[in-house]
Amino acid sequence: MHLFADIHRLVLDTLTHWTNEGALPAGLSFANVTVEPPRDPAHGDMATNAAMVLAKPAGLRPREIAEFVAAKLEEDPRIASADIAGPGFLNLRLADSVWQTVVASALQSSDRFGRSDMGAGAKINVEYVSANPTGPLHVGHTRGAVFGDALASLLAFAGYAVTREYYINDGGAQVDVLARSVYLRYLEAHGQTVAFEDGTYPGDYLVPVGHALREKVGDAYVGQPEDVWLAEIRAFATDAMMDLIRSDLAQLGVKMDVFFSEKSLYGTGRIEAALDDLKAKGLIYEGVLEPPKGKKPEDWEPREQTLFKSTAHGDDVDRPVMKSDGAWTYFAPDIAYHFDKVQRGFDGLIDVFGADHGGYVKRMKAAVSALSDGAVPLDIKLTQLVKLTKAGEPVKMSKRAGTFVTLRDVVDEVGADVTRFVMLTRRNDAPLDFDFDEVTEQSKDNPVFYVQYAHARMCSVLRKAEAAGWDVRDAALAGYDLSGNTDTVELALARKIAEWPRLVEIAARTHEPHRIAFFLYEIAGLFHTLYNRGNEKPELRFIQEGNPDASLPKIALARACGVVISTGLGILGVTPAQEMR
Repeated sequence: MHLFADIHRLVLDTLTHWTNEGALPAGLSFANVTVEPPRDPAHGDMATNAAMVLAKPAGLRPREIAEFVAAKLEEDPRIASADIAGPGFLNLRLADSVWQTVVASALQSSDRFGRSDMGAGAKINVEYVSANPTGPLHVGHTRGAVFGDALASLLAFAGYAVTREYYINDGGAQVDVLARSVYLRYLEAHGQTVAFEDGTYPGDYLVPVGHALREKVGDAYVGQPEDVWLAEIRAFATDAMMDLIRSDLAQLGVKMDVFFSEKSLYGTGRIEAALDDLKAKGLIYEGVLEPPKGKKPEDWEPREQTLFKSTAHGDDVDRPVMKSDGAWTYFAPDIAYHFDKVQRGFDGLIDVFGADHGGYVKRMKAAVSALSDGAVPLDIKLTQLVKLTKAGEPVKMSKRAGTFVTLRDVVDEVGADVTRFVMLTRRNDAPLDFDFDEVTEQSKDNPVFYVQYAHARMCSVLRKAEAAGWDVRDAALAGYDLSGNTDTVELALARKIAEWPRLVEIAARTHEPHRIAFFLYEIAGLFHTLYNRGNEKPELRFIQEGNPDASLPKIALARACGVVISTGLGILGVTPAQEMR
């Protein structure tokens, strides 16, 4: 049941009725007519802008439209009142029985409640993490991993066919640096003393890789020049790092559908094919870029390069794809990779990048627009930095990584559930403060505890009811008479439950999974308020000893709230708590 969609259809049917009656001119577009929660809950349960958006094209005053629309709406038994506010907004109050129907629907649907067919099976590729395979994932990758994974789950819940993808950056110079660093650990495994100079990776995570290489090849590479061992160690080290990264992701509950290797694009004609596609569209040319804005670097000189005319698709400047010496730029394989995505038939692409990739947004959007002839949208979501603190002090770097705090450090400290939820308590493009003390604190100020505690309390209610011999299966609860749930907080909680399907669609449409976390905090707050209200009013308690008739409708409301919390946490990749320690 999607109550807001149902009332929206009622408003559109009402407008169609008055069009057929001649009160509204034929041909009006109702596309901008909305039904939403009012800004002030005191104004009603829902509000529609129908009269305001139709007045000008209809040649009528908003209030005129509002008056006959309100009269028709009030004929529906679900509408208790339709009040005109200001120049023509319509505030709707729904009958109490509607909210009881919502609770029953949530129980009947259980974990399907709020699922949407909005996506209509459209194929969406969500690429996230995509860290260089040179070491363990750090806390910045953690935020991107959580955000991308939650977004993928949200889109799947909203009816999209989602592919989760990781792009392995194994084609650049950083992989050669990795190979040289592993070679040093390999020599160290043979008892030699080595020095890690600038430009190598000194982290302890490469120690076992060096030992594993010794086990595989013995002393075959000891004392050998780089051209003998570089290619093989590069492949060996990359595989070892990807095993480490997969393990890190598993700790966080992230599992990819596809791992795509950048290296597979080189020497296979795939980069050339992508650029040939752009060339055929007149978007590749030989030219000289303008000097950088601001102070010109002393070593800058005009050079003819192969350029992509990205300005034809919204970029600020055209971008080089081949250097003057014939080598590919970093952008060329990225174009080929996205060309591969387009050719795989995706209807939409989402890339999750760190904030330091902000300069890549326009060029990548231009490339996908050109490669797909504008048919495949690309949304790039940037995740901002995470500031880690403990006991009021910044958390120092990991001994294991050598230079940064790893994903595994964070998960080992607070667990995957806390890590995931907290990473979604801010918009992806806002900086995030992650205080190890606060995120494990048992208080209202800790959102993950607050939401988990609400679910655990609901589970406790169910356990007590079962111990009393009452039937609290969802199907049974949905069949009880809920008309007695008329307290203001009970109705507020039912209204919040009704917002869930709408919230899912908004969050999926805007690609904002943090909305789910915010919503769960709000509904948990209402549940806690109602739970505590029973201390003042015994008739509102979920469990009323020896009185199942009074208790079971209250339990039904609690369980419906639990359905929403459990489902929402599932989208975020968080396990709902059954009890709190």
